[in-house]
Order: sequence, then structure tokens, then C-alpha cells
Amino acid sequence: MRRGTFPRTIFLLTLTAFSFHGCAGRSIPAHPAPPATPITAPPAATPPVATPPAAKPVAAPPAEKPVEVSPADRLFSEGMTALREGGHESALELFAAAWKEQPDHAGVAREFDGALLALKKNGDAAFAQGKAEDAGKRWMGTLRYIQHPAAKGKAYPFTRSEVQGQVRRLTAGLMEKGLLDYRKGNIEAAIASWKTILAYDPSNEEAAKSLASATTQLEKLKTLPPAPAPHSAVK
Repeated sequence: MRRGTFPRTIFLLTLTAFSFHGCAGRSIPAHPAPPATPITAPPAATPPVATPPAAKPVAAPPAEKPVEVSPADRLFSEGMTALREGGHESALELFAAAWKEQPDHAGVAREFDGALLALKKNGDAAFAQGKAEDAGKRWMGTLRYIQHPAAKGKAYPFTRSEVQGQVRRLTAGLMEKGLLDYRKGNIEAAIASWKTILAYDPSNEEAAKSLASATTQLEKLKTLPPAPAPHSAVK
């Protein structure tokens, strides 16, 4: 064998081994490369939230029936309203009506005296101020209610007779004033005095007759022709 060359037999063996190795390499199945982004499992489905059953509407409590007020209590309540507003005679009238519906009504028994005392006191004050009609009305109201069952057995700082005396003196004074004015020819002033008496004492016959006469006289005077003007004296 010459130097620098491979023996033929060794060359063939080497070539055969190389070929066998290449075929074996191609027969090995290739494994796929893993994906760059890892695949994650899909998120688990969220279970639906159960809706709570609708609350049943709470039934409203039954409306309370209005408390029935007796006629006596209603009249007494109206009387108290009149009393607070200064209508003492109106209050006494309503108290009397309540007492008629329910004798011995506790509220009437409690408030009647105060209303009667205030009425009499207001009459005295009106007389002192020269308000004859107001004084007469309040004194007459006092006389009407001082003998009411709700006032029986009560001690008052005045008696029925005393109040009657006040009314008589008031009436006498107005009658006298009316007559004086009438005689002086001041018929309208006389009529005013007699009308004042009838305003608090409609049953006064003397005042009614005097008023009728004065009214007739006044109407006649209005129909008379005017008096002629006096002639001036000739110089």
C-alpha cells in the first residue's frame, strides 16, 4: 500500500457506517416544539347567583275607627271654643245644650261657673264705659243662666235680685233720656235710646210703644213742606 492513501477496504466500511447512521437519524420521529405561549385551561363557568324570592308586601294594619263623640261632648267642645274666643254667653248657651243632652256633664259642671262670672263682670265693665247696650245684654244673659241646674247651689258674688236691679236702673235711665229728647224735639235721639232698651230686652212694652210713637212722629215731620225762609226786614 502506498503512503497517503486509505486502504480500499477501510474506506468502504466507513462509507457504509455513515450511510446507516444517516438513515437511522431520519427514521426518528420529530417531536413538535412546545408552543411559545402556554395554553391555559378555560376559566370555570361562574355559577348563576340565585335571586332571593321577592318579599311579600306587609299588609297595612287596619285603620282605627274614629272615636265616636257624643252630642253632649261635641256641644261642650264647641262651648269651650266660644269661651276661649271671649263669647261667654255663647259658651253658656252651648254648655246648657250639652247639659240637656247629658245631665251632670262633668265638663259643664266644671266650666259653667267661670263663664257666668266672666259674663257678669263684662257687663259691669261695659256699663262703666258708657256702653249701655252691651251692659244690658250681658246682664240679661247673666239672669238667664244664673238659675240653670249647673249653677244651682253655687255661691256667686252677686244675686239674681241684684242683677235685676241693675237692669231696671239701666232701663229707667234710658227711658227718661228718650222722653227728654222727645220733648225737646230731638226725636232721633229719643228713638236711639228706646232701640237700645229693646236690643237687650225685646219684651219691654213701654219702650216698644214709645219707639212706635216717635217713629210715626218722625215720618210725619219728614213729609211736611219746608218752612219758608224768614223775610229780611226792609230798612
